[in-house]
Amino acid sequence: MKKTDENKKSANLFYLSSTLLYLAALVTFIGGNTNSLAFLWLCLGSTFLCLGSVRLNKSKDSKEEEEEKKTSL
Repeated sequence: MKKTDENKKSANLFYLSSTLLYLAALVTFIGGNTNSLAFLWLCLGSTFLCLGSVRLNKSKDSKEEEEEKKTSL
């Protein structure tokens, strides 16, 4: 139970940082002179979004395993 809560918190932090990186990319696209930095922020935001979804899937898998253990006993 404790592990799933940690995974959910980690997933939320990854989602939050992904949102902030997307906002930085948007601001850089609109106001910046170079688009290469905006692409960097965009790629980092996408990476953090993927990491958040992986963490969330881990918490769901852990929760399912705990339920299977309870039913098998």
